[in-house]
Amino acid sequence: MERIRILGIETSCDETAAAVVENGTEVLSNVVSSQIKLHAPFGGVVPEIACRAHIQNLPYVVQKALDEARLALDQIEAVAVTHTPGLVGALLIGVNFAKGLSLANGLPLVAVHHLHAHVYSSVMEHRLSYPFICLVVSGGHTSLYLSEHPLHYQLLGTTTDDAAGEAFDKVASLLNLPYPGGPSIEKAARDGNPAAIPFPRTFLQDKERLAFSFSGIKTAVLYHTRGKNASRQAPLASGVSVPDVAASFQEAVVEVLVEKLILAAKKFRVKNIALGGGVACNGRLREKLTCRAREEDLQPYFPSPSFCTDNAAMIAGLGYHLFQKGVLADLTLDASATARRKVRSL
Repeated sequence: MERIRILGIETSCDETAAAVVENGTEVLSNVVSSQIKLHAPFGGVVPEIACRAHIQNLPYVVQKALDEARLALDQIEAVAVTHTPGLVGALLIGVNFAKGLSLANGLPLVAVHHLHAHVYSSVMEHRLSYPFICLVVSGGHTSLYLSEHPLHYQLLGTTTDDAAGEAFDKVASLLNLPYPGGPSIEKAARDGNPAAIPFPRTFLQDKERLAFSFSGIKTAVLYHTRGKNASRQAPLASGVSVPDVAASFQEAVVEVLVEKLILAAKKFRVKNIALGGGVACNGRLREKLTCRAREEDLQPYFPSPSFCTDNAAMIAGLGYHLFQKGVLADLTLDASATARRKVRSL
């Protein structure tokens, strides 16, 4: 079998990542330089800080990925890079670096959609069969996709306002828990009662039934922890239990995510379902989805945490299929903060 090795580059947000993947699934290296410590004092990602860190770290991360794969650039068939969606400044750094590698080394350039790569990550690890529906849920995105083959990604629904991961970060801040919010909320929730507070579940109806909305629950947590008309900077109200708020908030968000994914699978008569994105690491989300999938006779697939969070292995993996089909970019490739949204109607 011919060995086709793709170098992947990912800089869509605050992770500087590079990887080498062979034939779309065999990960030869997967290097990620985290920026969590840089952004933690601000309670969220600061784009300018992220960009500076990408500029500083990317050459070393790429070289480390090649070294761990025990390959030189002349043994690479193509360079794949995330070009959309994400922070435009961060994306530009990765795109321009990839262009430089392509031009200097005569390597084909492949442009990869960040969310499509998250969907593909389950295929890399589990070899699940098509078609399947994947929920990509992270700090910047909450989207449902139907995938019928490696190059088919039909958007079924996305968030109308805030992403689930952003809601986790904002609620963690309200509870004076450290950034990033997802792991902090999950840890605090272990000592809380998920039924203590009836936070709202926004399910939406009609044409938006597969869409998401998390702005309402953020406001509900603010009112519960600070009181109505109080500022975010006000102290916690008397008697507020941080573990109970964390557990009740997490349960409300998880219920919406799981039920939307189950609904999509039933509507499109698909048996295989998967998760992707950083929030897919959440243990309660995996637990509840496993239970509901069993009840509905569906088969869930969960990528390991290193494939859930932003990484370049998924970029190189999907890049392999684009390369094989001759879907190449040129030096006019630009970064785009927002990808085109074509949502399939039910």
